[in-house]
Amino acid sequence: MSTSLPVAEPEILEESRVRAQHLWCTVVHDDPVNTMSYVTWVFHSYFGFSLPVAEARMMQVHTTGRAVVSRGARERMEVDVTAMHGYGLHATIEPMGDDAGADDSPGGR
Repeated sequence: MSTSLPVAEPEILEESRVRAQHLWCTVVHDDPVNTMSYVTWVFHSYFGFSLPVAEARMMQVHTTGRAVVSRGARERMEVDVTAMHGYGLHATIEPMGDDAGADDSPGGR
């Protein structure tokens, strides 16, 4: 007697594929208020980045005006943006594009 594996429903597979395509990212923007050491501390404390990664992301914000600090489901990114606002940082949610987080450095949720 043989047993067969369950076959995934096509609509479930399609839903998973569509969901995977709708990833979002949290972007922190430069501001004239917060110090570089404070931004590094926030990235290290909240996101758990190592100090070198936190410093690299902070420098990206400082030099380019923005940096992607987390990636994932929209709901999670909303939590991260709210947290960044709580720390006094300017942050937004953006849909993941081909260049989102293209720096290939470790980190991000």
